[in-house]
Amino acid sequence: MKEFFATCPKGLENLLAVELTNLGAEQVRETVAGVHFKGELAIGYKACLWSRFASRIVLVLSEFQMNDDLDLYLGAHTIPWEEHFSGTSTIAVDFTGTNPAIRNTQYGALKIKDAIVDRFTKRGHVRPDVDKKSPDIRIMAHLGKGKANITLDLSGPALHQRFYRQGTGEAPLKENLAAAMIARSGWAGEPMMDPMCGSGTLLVEAAFIAADMAPALRRERFGFDRWLQHDSELWQSLLMEAQVRAKRGMQRCEVKLFGCDADSRVLLKARDNAKAAGVAHLITFKQADVTALENPLPMPAPVEGEEGQGEARQVGMLISNPPYGERLGEFPALLEVHQALGDALRRSFQGWKVSILSASPELLSCLRLRADKQYRLFNGALECQLRNYQIAQDSVASQKEVAQDFANRLRKNLKTLEKWAQKENLDCYRLYDADLPEYNAAIDRYQDYLVVQEYAAPKDIPAQKTRQRLLDMVQAAIKVTGMDGEKVILKVRERQEGKQQYQKLSEEQHRMEVQEYGARLWVNLYDYLDTGLFLDHRQTRRMLGQMAKGKRFLNLFAYTGSATVHAGLGGASETTTVDMSRTYLNWAQDNMRLNSLVGREHKFVQADCLKWLSEADDQYDLIFIDPPTFSNSKRMDESFDVQRDHLLLMQHLKRLLAAGGTLVFSNNKRHFKMDLAGLEAIGLKAQNITGKTRPKDFERNQHIHNCWIITHAEAQA
Repeated sequence: MKEFFATCPKGLENLLAVELTNLGAEQVRETVAGVHFKGELAIGYKACLWSRFASRIVLVLSEFQMNDDLDLYLGAHTIPWEEHFSGTSTIAVDFTGTNPAIRNTQYGALKIKDAIVDRFTKRGHVRPDVDKKSPDIRIMAHLGKGKANITLDLSGPALHQRFYRQGTGEAPLKENLAAAMIARSGWAGEPMMDPMCGSGTLLVEAAFIAADMAPALRRERFGFDRWLQHDSELWQSLLMEAQVRAKRGMQRCEVKLFGCDADSRVLLKARDNAKAAGVAHLITFKQADVTALENPLPMPAPVEGEEGQGEARQVGMLISNPPYGERLGEFPALLEVHQALGDALRRSFQGWKVSILSASPELLSCLRLRADKQYRLFNGALECQLRNYQIAQDSVASQKEVAQDFANRLRKNLKTLEKWAQKENLDCYRLYDADLPEYNAAIDRYQDYLVVQEYAAPKDIPAQKTRQRLLDMVQAAIKVTGMDGEKVILKVRERQEGKQQYQKLSEEQHRMEVQEYGARLWVNLYDYLDTGLFLDHRQTRRMLGQMAKGKRFLNLFAYTGSATVHAGLGGASETTTVDMSRTYLNWAQDNMRLNSLVGREHKFVQADCLKWLSEADDQYDLIFIDPPTFSNSKRMDESFDVQRDHLLLMQHLKRLLAAGGTLVFSNNKRHFKMDLAGLEAIGLKAQNITGKTRPKDFERNQHIHNCWIITHAEAQA
């Protein structure tokens, strides 16, 4: 008997072991991502031809102890390579694993190649050439636990390839994983549907299984084609047997398979794939969104003369691999998809069995179904769950609203604030700000977009519970506002301080223009933790615009310069905008250009604001400063704490504030205390105007910011 090894994705080992046993393999033994087995050559051929779960079938040539590169060379050199291929064949060596002596897999492959070439040369044979892309013979070696294992690949191209694909979607499911999903679902040939079928992999694989078609029947090349011990006669007999079985199976196959997808282009690829696979007549494809999913099986006709229905409606199996996304920003749309799928299953698929694969347990929870079984599978390196469900015969679409208390509060806020925003001619405002403690997030509306920003939960609340509440909140917000899930942006937001304040989330650019009291402003809803516009300062910016006519205006810690825009539109004679970030300073310039505020009178300074302030000597009639609560940025010479350092800040600002001038000072430190005595000592006076600058949509949050008007003491005498 020969010794073989079959590789497979993690999670498929047991399925593969059972499959190989059924093919006649002996001494079958599972290991991580593979199965050892023994048998005659025919068993190796059958595994290559019939395995639906394997990635590769290799013939084990040698296994030996290995400590260093010399051991590897000598172990490889003792293998009778001339019995496996001739010197006219091309070879490739794939090597995995390392140890202190073999630190590089390319070096390990090189040592084996050298041993092979030297053996051929010493015996007077022509030495084989290397062809890494398409070799006649592929040698595979693995180093682990002090042993080297050298094998010969019998498969050729990876066995998950069925050689029918004409095109795929964005994230095609590998065929052996699709076969595993079907096997684990318990499908037994009943009608089957994939409501998000993509390029049709699950449906084509099911058709192959139903028609008794060997998965490798269509491939033209195997790894053993140029192997000297290849038994062509034996292989041809096994191949002919498989062809006969496929022909007979296709003739008697009456399986009903249904595939839907919202994307017409992907659906076209699915049809092409099914046609190329020879199973197009078994699959009915339809363009449909999951939100409008309907049962594809007909209702039974009523029996004449009897009340109610005739025979029971036929039931089937729904198997799918919905998108689960890798970026947090994709989640809201996916939540909507999974919620819609769950509703459709309860509404129209009573009695059906359902099997769903996902890398996100959170998304699976949005189906609102109780799983009967659960399996751990891997899609590449991504750990996934396959959950099996049974839809009850009396199931109905859930009438209970998700996160009902939250939904009611949001509905109430929306009714009040929508009218107010329209009256104020505002298209961005806060809808919800942790109104209910258990739903700890802020929700802002930007035209027809929602930005959901989660606050960090208390440490005593389990992370899973917090996460589920957030997902419930997003689902409810989509339903209450009627927003498209694609336009809901989800961000995890902790209470930021210092250098984290303007954290960047991605490298993309997503800008949109919004309006605020006549000012046109750019916001970015996706790429940063903040959007470029602090909505709670809306009234402050409006006030600055009203105060700015004919004034020399200074904006410190300017962020994206929205206050400068209002001052400019309000008639400021000149503006100076200072920020340490080049990104935000460029954004500020874009905002000014958007409002036709260009010219030498508008200056932009990239600098550490504290250092610039200590060195500046110009005079300004109107100054706005909104420093961070705390900052220890590497680009700043020293750390800054607004409570500790605000008096020092005022000493510098007093020097720049012209006689009769006004300083508007704001910060967002909770329980900030102005040092009024200290201010008086340096000749300044302050008036707290926080209440006047807090907009209607922030009325509930008494600590969203502090705002003060500060003037020279003599001006208020």
